Amino acid sequence: MAKRDYYEILGVSRTVTEVELKSAFRKQAMQCHPDRNPGDTAAEALFKEVNEAYQVLSDGQKRAAYDRFGHQAFEQGGSGMGEGFASSMADIFDDLFGDVMGRRGGRGGGRERGSDLRYDLEITLDEAFAGKTAQIKAPTSVTCEACSGSGARSGSKPKTCPTCAGHGRVRAQQGFFAVERTCPTCHGRGEKIDDPCPACSGAGRVARERTLSVNIPQGVEDGTRIRLAGEGEAGLRGGPSGDLYIFLSIKPHPMFHRDGADLYCRVPISMVQATLGGEFPLGTIDGGETRVKVPEGTQTGRQFKIRGKGMPVLRSRDFGDLYVQAVVETPQNLTKRQRELLAEFDQESSHRTQPESAGFFAKMKDFLDNIGGQ
Repeated sequence: MAKRDYYEILGVSRTVTEVELKSAFRKQAMQCHPDRNPGDTAAEALFKEVNEAYQVLSDGQKRAAYDRFGHQAFEQGGSGMGEGFASSMADIFDDLFGDVMGRRGGRGGGRERGSDLRYDLEITLDEAFAGKTAQIKAPTSVTCEACSGSGARSGSKPKTCPTCAGHGRVRAQQGFFAVERTCPTCHGRGEKIDDPCPACSGAGRVARERTLSVNIPQGVEDGTRIRLAGEGEAGLRGGPSGDLYIFLSIKPHPMFHRDGADLYCRVPISMVQATLGGEFPLGTIDGGETRVKVPEGTQTGRQFKIRGKGMPVLRSRDFGDLYVQAVVETPQNLTKRQRELLAEFDQESSHRTQPESAGFFAKMKDFLDNIGGQ
């Protein structure tokens, strides 16, 4: 079967630049890489073609020979594509895909990064308004003091793994190309510990509870996440520590309901106050007090806006607003005299004093008359 044109395999023209060639190779190789297509023989075959095409076209001399003579330039052993090619391609893939395949930064020394940790912290709305410095006790892993994180008993040191020579990975030839795998002897650490530290059993870290200070800024909302860099779990054998994430939740407030930077408060007022008007005192989240004026004829649901008396806007000097919603309370447990007075008021009331009620029942009467006339 005749070989496909190398330029056609990579989907590029014969005038392709080095940068364009590398980009095309990366795209094609990512799509047909065996790790992404397990068991797919067609993808494996295409992967080999892509590798071969790029190995030739990325080399100036080989590309010139291919442009002049085609595939014949590399027949009868002229290509030099054997173990050396597989090794060079593995190096190329280390460079291009090391981060994608999880290889980059994972070799040598066993310096594995510690895990990130989560801590849930509940605060009050008043604390979210003012901000605070909270002291928390977080269970975590810290560097073992007995071995200084090396994992080896005091007086001894970890030894370079003889299987991988400290790289943490071993390379094996599988047919056309080389495959890298985690070293089975040191499990990717690159080191062996013959005499482990008794305090940490060779892990280089021990479990501890730490007391930490957390700065909670003004205006934080429910669900806010605060990151404490390097305060997570200590890494294995002296590796870098992970991060600690503080997730905030805010307790319900007995007076205020929050929506973003704005606060809402429902205030019951008497029927007389709603009718005649007046004012009432109201405490604010900042610890102060304001007076809310109630206009004559206020209905349930009417809102009064008090500017700048809401929550602080995070990382800003601005404040939200406070919305006060009036709820007219119907009198209960009336005396005989109070009932008489209300009855007199009802007899003397008119469409002018209760326009909404009068208008509704007028429409209802027309509606019922229309039904009866049908």
